[in-house]
Amino acid sequence: MAANLNNLALLYRSQGRYAEAEPLYRRALAIGEKTLGPEHPDVAMSLNNLAVLYAAQGKYAEAEPLFRRALSIGEKSLGPEHPNLTLVLESWAAVLRQVERPAEAEQLEGRATLIRAKRADLTR
Repeated sequence: MAANLNNLALLYRSQGRYAEAEPLYRRALAIGEKTLGPEHPDVAMSLNNLAVLYAAQGKYAEAEPLFRRALSIGEKSLGPEHPNLTLVLESWAAVLRQVERPAEAEQLEGRATLIRAKRADLTR
C-alpha cells in the first residue's frame, strides 16, 4: 500500500499537483514507520520523497530536516557507503544549491561521487 501511495504521489508531484501529493507521501511515511519501523530504509526513501516535494514548492526549511533524517536512517540501516544513499545526498545537495549554500552542496555531492566510484570499482 505504501509503495502505491508513493507512486501516485510521485505522479502528482511530476504534474505539479503538490497539494494532492503531500498527504499521499505523509500516509506512505506513516505506514512505513508503523509496519517497518522508524529506522527502515524504505522510511528513509519516503522521507526523501517528501523532502523533494517540499523543495519543489520552495519549502526548504521543511525539507532539510527530512533529508537529515533520511540520510541518518540510511547510514544506520544500510551503512555509510551504500549506493542508495546517493539519491538522498544528491537531492539534498540540489536543495542546498537552491538556497545558495554551495560549500555544503559540494560536500554532499563529493560524498555521492565517492560512493559511486567505490561501487564502480567493486563491479570491475
